[in-house]
Amino acid sequence: MRTDAVVISAAAAWLPPRSEAPAESDDSADDPGYTSLTVSDGPSAPEMAVLAASTALERAGWDGAELDLVLHAWSYYQGHDFWSPAHYIADQLGAQAAQPIGIQQMCNGGAAALQTAATHLLADPSTARVLVTTADRFCPPGFDRWNSDFGVAYGDGASAVLVSRADLAGSTGGSTGGAVLGGGAGSGAQLHLTSMSSVSAPSLEGMHRGNDTFSPAARANAPTVDTRRTKRAYLRRHGSSGYRAAERERVETLLRLAVAEAELPRGTRPRCVVLPRVHRAPLQSVFVPIVADVTGAEPIDFGRETGHLGAGDLTAGIADLLESKILAPGETALVLSTGAGFTWSCAALTAPAA
Repeated sequence: MRTDAVVISAAAAWLPPRSEAPAESDDSADDPGYTSLTVSDGPSAPEMAVLAASTALERAGWDGAELDLVLHAWSYYQGHDFWSPAHYIADQLGAQAAQPIGIQQMCNGGAAALQTAATHLLADPSTARVLVTTADRFCPPGFDRWNSDFGVAYGDGASAVLVSRADLAGSTGGSTGGAVLGGGAGSGAQLHLTSMSSVSAPSLEGMHRGNDTFSPAARANAPTVDTRRTKRAYLRRHGSSGYRAAERERVETLLRLAVAEAELPRGTRPRCVVLPRVHRAPLQSVFVPIVADVTGAEPIDFGRETGHLGAGDLTAGIADLLESKILAPGETALVLSTGAGFTWSCAALTAPAA
């Protein structure tokens, strides 16, 4: 999906101050895959989203009342059983005229929300400013951040990305804050969202369902989320070769599609590829070799000290990309995301020309 008329005006991640090392957990794996995971001792997921969004708004010089659309994505419990966290976030930010929408695509939710934001901006002239947020808190008693899953451990945190159209990006001034790349204060466009690409493999949804019956309430089948159990059940029935082949094929297809849709100048390659925050083992066995083969770009891993941020890997990656100021003017980065079901997404982001 070509989206070069869409720009990122600001991005921010909010991570709790406390981290937990593998030695502090009951994780017995030889390679825990992370040096630490971020752990929230207080703020709920939606409250963390408000903190990230407030920082992003300040950086862009925007007011919450100016937002037309608020898209919130999450993968785990948001603190209330029958409730809309997107509306809470909009209310807390003073976005009373915005339309709040919840996005559910498991851990690819931030990417799906960003793609939805771009679609609205391109299709609806009345939509000018969009906020995308993600937030997850993987806490007891319902979730064991180190041991509830294979191939990933979960950190708490939130992210926020402010999105607009290129023709509107310079219409208001304000401070661009710390996460700034390209353009002066008030220019609005910190990155161009050149394209958004996604591929899926719906036949793999059973990995998170296993042999469980459809239950009448959350966690009726087990008191704690245990996708190791459902994955074992799936693999006993289907074997592991199909999943491994599908993952490699889809990731390669996604990267080739992303490179094509980014329409890079002839003879150039992406400056870097920001990896999803999964365990070190699948990064090294699947993602890094395919990134090297398809793009020749440098792989960037922001996730070893945070863990997998639920729906927020891609959007937090955008915030880290801005904070680190990796891109020179005109350079493009690819940012990857993956989520159960399965879906894989890639955002191509280009720094404004000097």
